[in-house]
Amino acid sequence: MKIQREFSQNAEAYDEVNVIQKRVAKRLLSKITDAPARMLDIGCGNGTIFKQIGWRLEYFVGMDFADGMLALHPRKSYVTLLRRDFNDIQAFEEIKGCRFDRIVSASALQWAKDLDMTLASIAALRLPASLAIFTSGTFRTLHETAGLAPILRDREEVVSLLQKHFDADIETVRYTLAFSSVREMFRYMKKSGVGAGRNMLDYRQMRHLMQSYPLDHLEYEIVFLHQHRADN
Repeated sequence: MKIQREFSQNAEAYDEVNVIQKRVAKRLLSKITDAPARMLDIGCGNGTIFKQIGWRLEYFVGMDFADGMLALHPRKSYVTLLRRDFNDIQAFEEIKGCRFDRIVSASALQWAKDLDMTLASIAALRLPASLAIFTSGTFRTLHETAGLAPILRDREEVVSLLQKHFDADIETVRYTLAFSSVREMFRYMKKSGVGAGRNMLDYRQMRHLMQSYPLDHLEYEIVFLHQHRADN
């Protein structure tokens, strides 16, 4: 799979450039007040969530489809890492018998092929969930300037699907990340994984965009879900 391959290839550089993803993880964890001892991280990557957990864990399972990312995830005696794809319903069947206190997922589920199915699979585990999903508001001005269709779902669709499967608090948060030049900005995008799986522009289009992009920053839009307890 192209997205899987891109994340694995950029894994070494990812920890240096995932500035927004770290902020998203920090905000997501700040809403968790019950210090869950047994956690499942869906789309765990190189451990952005795990590295920011400030309480004692008994058991932590990280699930990701990119070997390169999993290779960089911290290893502890209580950490289990699974090479699984959240697009595959069987991945959730395999963990149904495990006991967790909370499910988390930050900056991953926007890549779900069928977000409805993936969210239904998470909800079927009957566990409290904390999720953060990027929307098409991410890179909005860039896409408009380049005349490109967004590669992510819009906020309304994401919120609607979350409300369909969860009784939870939902909020939309927007961030910006400034750069000294448009060239630096595109280098960042290539390594950060947010544009995974798509060569957006050819050389001529890229040159035009670098000359006409009106901002000195990138925009990000993320929908956060925090569930205080599992639905019955």
